Amino acid sequence: MQVQDDSKPYDDINITPMLDLAYVLLVIFIIMTTATVQGQKVNLPKASAAPSLATQTTKAITVGNDGKLFLDTVPVTLSELEQRLVQQKALTPEFPVVLRGDAQAQYQSVMDVLDLLGRIGLSQVGLATKPLVK
Repeated sequence: MQVQDDSKPYDDINITPMLDLAYVLLVIFIIMTTATVQGQKVNLPKASAAPSLATQTTKAITVGNDGKLFLDTVPVTLSELEQRLVQQKALTPEFPVVLRGDAQAQYQSVMDVLDLLGRIGLSQVGLATKPLVK
């Protein structure tokens, strides 16, 4: 009596699960790359194109045209901003900060925030602008 062996090698590989994974990763990548720095809507000044500092740990400080300050989307005073940035620096010593100042904002408001960032010791500071349209 001879035993019949039904286990013959496959001629092709089923790639459907791999394609499903690739599509999920593509969707996640698209969502993550389109998520920019969150914050209040301000009229940014124009400048030449430069690489962005925005990452997931980036803190966005927004100076509105009326001088109000926002940390990400939360309204704060200058002393609250200092306190929260010191707490964040204790957790991650080197994290980038993006300063978004309205084009109509008082220059002194932006300088107060920059002075605060210097006192805290944050060196990775970027200024958000609109790309210059030619």
